[in-house]
Order: sequence, then C-alpha cells, then structure tokens
Amino acid sequence: MAESKPTAPTRGRLPAELTSFVGRRRALAETRRLLSSSRLLTLTGSGGVGKTRLALRMAAEVRRTFPDGVWFVELGALQDPALLGHTLAGTLELSQVSANPTADLAEYLEDKHLLLVLDNCEHLAEACAVLVSKLLAAAPYLRILVTSRHVLGVEGEQVLSVPPLSTPTAEVPAADADQYEALILFADRVRAVMPEFVIDETNRAQVIELCRRLDGVPLALELAAVWMRTLSLAQIIDRLQDRFRLLTGGRPAGPARQQALEAAIGWSYDLCSPAERMLWERLSVFAGGFDLEAVEEICSGDGVPRDDVLDLIAGLVNKSVIMRTVATDHAVAWYDILSTMCHYGGRRLADAGQTREFERRHRDYYRTLAARWEADCFSPRQADWYIRMRREHENLRVALDFCLSEPGEGAAALEIAAPLWNFWFAGFLREGHRYLSLAIDAAPEQTPTRAKGIWAGAYLSMFLGEAEQSTRLLAECAELAERYDDEQLRARIAEVEGQALIYQGDLTGAVARLERGLASYRAVQDELGEFDLLILLSAATFFLGDPRVEEFSRQAYELAESRSAASSKAYALWSTGIVRWRDHDQFEPATRAFREAIRLWLPMNDRTGIGFCVQALSWCAGSTAPDERAARLAGASRAVWRSSGAHVDETTPYSQFDESTAQRIRAVVGDEVFDGAFAQGAAYSFDQAVALALGEERETATKPGMAGRLTRREHEIAGLVGEGLSNREIAARLVISQRTVETHVEHILSKLGFSSRAQVGRWVAEHPDR
Repeated sequence: MAESKPTAPTRGRLPAELTSFVGRRRALAETRRLLSSSRLLTLTGSGGVGKTRLALRMAAEVRRTFPDGVWFVELGALQDPALLGHTLAGTLELSQVSANPTADLAEYLEDKHLLLVLDNCEHLAEACAVLVSKLLAAAPYLRILVTSRHVLGVEGEQVLSVPPLSTPTAEVPAADADQYEALILFADRVRAVMPEFVIDETNRAQVIELCRRLDGVPLALELAAVWMRTLSLAQIIDRLQDRFRLLTGGRPAGPARQQALEAAIGWSYDLCSPAERMLWERLSVFAGGFDLEAVEEICSGDGVPRDDVLDLIAGLVNKSVIMRTVATDHAVAWYDILSTMCHYGGRRLADAGQTREFERRHRDYYRTLAARWEADCFSPRQADWYIRMRREHENLRVALDFCLSEPGEGAAALEIAAPLWNFWFAGFLREGHRYLSLAIDAAPEQTPTRAKGIWAGAYLSMFLGEAEQSTRLLAECAELAERYDDEQLRARIAEVEGQALIYQGDLTGAVARLERGLASYRAVQDELGEFDLLILLSAATFFLGDPRVEEFSRQAYELAESRSAASSKAYALWSTGIVRWRDHDQFEPATRAFREAIRLWLPMNDRTGIGFCVQALSWCAGSTAPDERAARLAGASRAVWRSSGAHVDETTPYSQFDESTAQRIRAVVGDEVFDGAFAQGAAYSFDQAVALALGEERETATKPGMAGRLTRREHEIAGLVGEGLSNREIAARLVISQRTVETHVEHILSKLGFSSRAQVGRWVAEHPDR
C-alpha cells in the first residue's frame, strides 16, 4: 500500500486555537528538543494543566517540517479500545481499510514523514501502547506526540511532565509579578468577559494570591476568570478558601495542582443552581457533544423541567462548563463539554446512583433517532440527516457500546445499528460491520429485528469482501423472510445478491435478480429501495451495454428529484453521467453531472459516493484527454476509494474500466509518465483528490503579479484562512470586527483570482515563503 508522498506539504488535520496561547516558552523549547531527538514523546500532567494546548501549539509550529502532514487524533470520547485503529485510520483518510486496521496503518505509514498527535490517551493507555509500538516499528519516519495523564511505557518513549504556568512566589516583588504566565493568562481570560480589566496597584496582590491558590493550573484560572462577571476578586478568593478546606477534610490531601483544579471545578459546581448541577451531571453520558433536542429528551425531568433546559444550557455556557462549537454545516447549535468537567459530572452522577438510568435514557434516544433516520432519509431532509448522524457518531458508539455491555440488550443494539446501514456504507463500513456482527451474536433469537440486522450485516459484509459471511447471513435472512412472509425483506435480499453478482462480473444474472427485487420493492411501496435497485440496474446494464440503462437512469433521477433527496440525486447524476459519456459522447455534460454529484455529497462527507464520481471522471478524462492529468486523476480515484473504505474499485466490472482507461493513457503518454502521475494522484489526500476532480487544483492560478500586492494584513488573514479559521474566529484572534475580516477576505479572493476559501488555504500551503 505504500505510496509516493505528495509534492506539497498541504496535508494534515489540526483544530484551530480558539483562545490566545500564553507563555510556555521553556516548555515549547523542551518539547521541540525532545521531539527532534526521539520518535515518541509523551506529555504528561494532571487534568487541566495544558497538555493539549501545548501539543497543538508545538504541532502547528513544526507542521511544515513534515511533508505528509501533522494529524491530530482526539481520543477523549473513544471508550472502546477495539475502535482505536479504526479511529486513527479514519483520521488519516484510510477509513475501515480492512478487518486489521493496525496492519493497514503500518503499511500506509511505512514511507510517510508525518507527525501523529494522540490526545487524551490515559483511558486507552494499553491499547495505545500496543498500536504506537507497532506503528513506530513499521514506519521509520513517523513521529508521535502523545498527551496522557500517565506514560504509555513504550520502549524509546521520552516523557515530559507539563508544569503549571509560572506563578510569583512570596519573594517576588509585586512590580515584577505581572510577567508571570499565570497572571498573564488570568488577565487575558478576564478581558474576554470584562474588556476593561487590567492588573494594577489596586488588585495586583489579590490576583497574585488567586494564581497561587490555583497553583497556576490553566483550566482552574480560566474557570475563575469567568466568575469575574459576577463576583469580585475578594469573593472568589474567599470561596476558594472554603473549597480547599473541603478538599483536605476527611481524606489525605492530593497533589497541589490537582487540589487546585478540584477546588476550581467544585467551586464552579457549588455556584451553579441546583438544576444546573443536575444538568451538568447528566450531560456526562454524552460523548463528542450534544444538541438542545437531545438534552431535552435525555436530561429533563426529576428536578430539571424541560421548559427550563434552554436557560440552563445558556447558564452553563456562561459559566464555561460547556461551550458552543462553531460548525457552519450544522443547522442547529452544537455543544461540547471539556473532558475534565465531564468526568467531574460523571462522578457526581455515579454518587447519586443515577448513571445507569441516564445511560439507558441516552440509549433509548439514539435508538429512536435511528428509527427516525430510517423513516425520513429519503426526503428533502436526507442531506441534513447524513450531516446530523456524522455529528452524532460518538453518541451512536456510546449507545451501541452500552447495549453490547448489558446482558439481554443485543436486540436494542440491532435496532440502532441495522437502520443505519446506509450511514455505515457512506464512510464507516468496517465499524458498522463490527457493530452489526457483535449485535447479531448478542441477539440470537429469530425475530423480525434479527432479520433486519442480519440483512444489514450481509450488505456490509458483501462490500467488505466477506463473501462467506454474507452468504451465510442471507441464507438465514431468506428463512426469516418466508417465516414472516416479508416481501420487503425478500426485496432486500435480492438487492444484496444482485449487487454481489455485479461485483463478481455476472451481469446477466445480476439484472435478472435485481429486476425481481425491483418488483418487490414497488409492491410494498418502498421508494428508497426502489431507487437503490434502479441505480444498481443502471450500473449492471451500463457494464453489459444493455440499452435499457438510459431508462433505468432516467427513472432513478426522476424518483430522487420527486423526493428532493440530495444524496440519492447525486447517485442518479452518476448514473446519467456515465450514460452521457459513453453512449452519447457528451463529455462536458457528463463531467458537469459528476461534479455536481460530488458537490452534493461533500457536506455529507459521503466518501463512498464521491469515490464513484471521481472514478467516473477518470474514465472520462482517459477517453477524451488521455494526458498526464488524466493519469493523476486515475490515481486520485484510488486515493478516494482508499479514504472511503469501500472496495468497489477492486471488483470485476469497475476494475476492468480502470484498466482500460490506464492502457489508453499509457499509449499516449508512455509508461514512465503514467506511473509517476498515477503515483502522485494516489498519494493525494482526500481534499487534494476532490480538488483535482472538480477542476479546482493548480490550474486555478493566481492573477499574474497580484499575490505580491496583498497587504501585510491581507497576508496575515490569508494565513489564518489557511489554518481553517472562520471570519468570526479571525476577528477574535486579531481583535478586529468581523465585517473588516470579511472585506479583507473578499480582497484576497479578488487579488488571487480565487472563488473559495479552500483555494486560499491551498495557496498558503504551497507558498510558505510568502
């Protein structure tokens, strides 16, 4: 699987810093030194001490020295060690490559010069240690930066204990105290809520005392700063004194910095209203964030009135217990809670004996959400559902893990996993297959629920090349279809069998099987099933050269249009596009259809669907303009399939078209040019491959000489756009108005001749000297 490295250092994934980074010059220098001399560095320290912020800043500073990118993997919400490899593979755009993702990762990373940042590993320490050891042994150019509350214990591991921020001692003159990191951070965070705040002669002694009491722990200081809107410095210090007395009473005192954090969190907890405290505790059952609807359904009642939830959420946001995340693709507000605050709430919920109750409520909500997805995902809300379920991915995992860990809950796991078969198909094939396999084993009783589950398991098994398992599950499924006289289940079985025949190259047999399935779907008025069968019949008749392909494609497009279903329409555009290209020699209309489909799928991040269209675009280019770009596009098609996890491009009819396309291009450009260009495209990131397919790669050049006419401020803003910051985030970073940022961005786009922020980001990455 080893591939050539991309030509420009444009790869990687680092979250933007939302607040200013304060101090840490010595820690940064030591981190850089250790990272340059060792391949594994673990940043340790207690919760809230700033390990993640230090790792992110270090990663940002060294990212240009890693041609294959710097990749940040947040593991705090991941509970199942078995999904560690899948999570890492997904971040690196190798989603669900096989049943053994560690081996796939090792092979992929073998010649890569990149940095992995694994954040919050303490609860997965053993699994992380095993994975890290294997990857470092296989990939000599790989470096790994870990944050964890304790070391991994891997051979060659360097360890750096992250200290709290520097705080003035009693001997430090008051006039010199303002230069200490703790004071600088506290003042900076207070100014976020009180812009007029300064440290001066009237308050310096109190600020110093507060920073000492909190031991310079960044999270504790930030929590205290929030309360400056409500309390005076003297009041905050008095309340902290009470918290420390509570902490040291009745049990041995812990480390000073842990006491400081516990004091700050516990003090914030005490200052919350009783309803806010209960909501805080109940929010601990979520993973990866939550929206208002989920909180109202899961957390209300028993002291938390449903009508009060919105105000309580607002109160916890104002107290920095939770935060609203910025995400333009989401139609509703999304919130998250720091892991430290989550753990605190979880302990309180456990002390109250309510953990199981709210875990069960959480499970029930996501079981209902899966049913709603199934009932409504062939509708104008189809794209919104895909976006929403990707956002809820961590919560779906938690709900499934709860079912699989509780005796007798296997059927509930099937009720969540089975309706999501098309969600798993769109990017989480291996994970969905794993959950369905476990749930099928945990729910052996032959029921309609099991029937649906084994059908979904057979569907995903077929895509993953698990032919024996797929056949076995379909046989049981057929028995249950007859037992329950279930015509829809018969249609679904025909769908899987027909699709498997396509991939095996038995196109005539596939058409016959799919036509029987189509009739059954129409008989039970299952329009999504009908659409799926029309698309499969379009593919089978296309490869056969059967003229009915045009009619099947037309019907599929009209059905998707009638339901205003964006993802389905994208598949219909693929179907009509291949007909226009091959049967009508309409290269430009076909290209437009494929590109429109890709743009419809991008917000949903449906990499399997995008794989079909990038592949089809490579066929078009190979037949119309068989040049070096066409060879690169053929390689980019492989990169996108690799990212999706589906193995469609390896099946008989698709691979035959790929091979004939390659031969056509080789005949024009020669083997050496083709091999080099193909390898370059195959090494592309998902974003690079999509840019090439959409015609938005380097051919969208800057206007001659205009890049040099960017002002200094425009260069600065272009760099922040390249980091992925929104206009609002840039405004906060530079302390200017959002409207001013918008004007600068418009000027940058105009001067560079670009139409999107993504193009600015690529230009910044490709011109680091500017």
